[in-house]
Amino acid sequence: MKNLYDDISFKSSKYITKTYSTSFSLGIYLLDKSLHEAIYSIYGFVRLADEIVDTFHEYPKKAMLEEFKSETYLALERGISINPVLNSFQLTVSKYNINRELIDLFLKSMEQDLHDVVYSDDSYHDYIVGSAEVVGLMCLKVFVNGQQDLYDQLESSARSLGAAFQKVNFLRDVKSDYENLGRTYFPDVDLSNFSIDEKIKIEQDIHLDFTAALIGIKKLPKSSKLGVYVAYRYYLSLFNKIKSIPPNAIMNTRVRIPNSKKIFLTFRSAVKNQLNLI
Repeated sequence: MKNLYDDISFKSSKYITKTYSTSFSLGIYLLDKSLHEAIYSIYGFVRLADEIVDTFHEYPKKAMLEEFKSETYLALERGISINPVLNSFQLTVSKYNINRELIDLFLKSMEQDLHDVVYSDDSYHDYIVGSAEVVGLMCLKVFVNGQQDLYDQLESSARSLGAAFQKVNFLRDVKSDYENLGRTYFPDVDLSNFSIDEKIKIEQDIHLDFTAALIGIKKLPKSSKLGVYVAYRYYLSLFNKIKSIPPNAIMNTRVRIPNSKKIFLTFRSAVKNQLNLI
C-alpha cells in the first residue's frame, strides 16, 4: 500500500532530523503538528546531500551527488522514489508547490562543496543563496500553506534567517571547514591569521541578517511562529557566544550551547509567545 510506504518515508526523514540535529528537532516539535512531516522531509533531503559532500570522503562523492541529483529529479517526475527520504521530499514539493528553482539552486551549492573554493563576494553570496536561503524559502512555502501574498511578504526575512543560520554555522565550524575540508567561505579572510577586525566585520553582517529575520518571524502564522522563533533564539544565543570569543579561540574550539540553556530559551520563548510578545 502506497500510504504505508509514504508513512515510512516521512518517519525516515524524521529519524534523520532527530539524529542529526537536536536543536532543529525541538524547533520542529514546536510547530503545529500538521507541519511536522513536511519540514522533516525538507531537512532530511538537505541533510543527505550535505552528508555526501561533507563526510563521505572515502567514497566517490561526485558520482554519488550526481546520482542523488538524478534520483531527486526522477522522484519529482514520477511522484515516487525507492529512496524514502526523496519520496517524502517529493510529496512535500508537490503538496506545497515548492518551486523547482529552489531545488536547483540548493543542489548547485552542494556541487560547489565538492571543490576547494576561495570565495569572492559574488560567489559567497551565490553559495549562501543556494545552501541556506532557498531552504528557508522551502520551509516558508510550508508555513504559509498556499498563501502567496504572505509568502511574498515574508520572502526577504526567510532568506535572511537562512543566511544567518548558515553564516553562524560557518563561524562555529571555521576550524574544521578550513583544516579538514579545505574550505574558506568568508571572502578576503586569511584564516591562517584570523584577525579581530575580520571577525567583527563578519559578525556585523550576521547581525543584519538576524535583525531582518525577526521582522518576518513576527508575521508568521500561529502554526509556525513559536517553532521558528525558538530556532532563531538558539542560533542567536550561539552567535552571541561566538562574538564573545577571540578569533584564535574560534580556530581552536567548536562553540556549543548546553542543553540546559536550550531548555531555558525554549521555556522563555513559549511564555513570550503565549503573551503575544513575539
